[in-house]
Amino acid sequence: MWIIKNMENKELEFLKDMLYESIYMPEDVKDKAKLLNSPSIKKYYEDWGRKGDIALIATDANNRAVGAVWYRLFDESNMGYGYVDNQTPELGIAVMKEARGLGVGTLLMKKIIEQAAVDGFKTLSLSVDPDNRSAVHIYRQLGFVDYGISGTSITMIYRKRAKFNIK
Repeated sequence: MWIIKNMENKELEFLKDMLYESIYMPEDVKDKAKLLNSPSIKKYYEDWGRKGDIALIATDANNRAVGAVWYRLFDESNMGYGYVDNQTPELGIAVMKEARGLGVGTLLMKKIIEQAAVDGFKTLSLSVDPDNRSAVHIYRQLGFVDYGISGTSITMIYRKRAKFNIK
């Protein structure tokens, strides 16, 4: 059983750990501290808590954090890898290795999509390495579609679907 909760400020280090885990590296040769402090990555957590920042944490039955999903707004002067526009938050997600394949990632994605709708966002974007086939497959199942290519990554977008009352 997974519990999904809003991230607390004291959990920022866990969010940074998950940010590191979310960077697809087939060969884990990157120095964690160096990577997290690079300007292109630091922008994803620096000054966390500004308008538009949302993070959800998944915990297991022992209240141990096992995954996180988050989004943040960027603009033309400070674009993220999956930047679409100023009104589309860019999403990131990671799950601890021991909890992968158990549905927690899909649950986190569904909850962040719900949260985005509550917050008034009509779209979400993300950036994913095309070699991360399992992630691409899950994103497509959830309704994300290809938006474009940025460097070596696919930018995908989720659009809120209109609900119609049919009588």
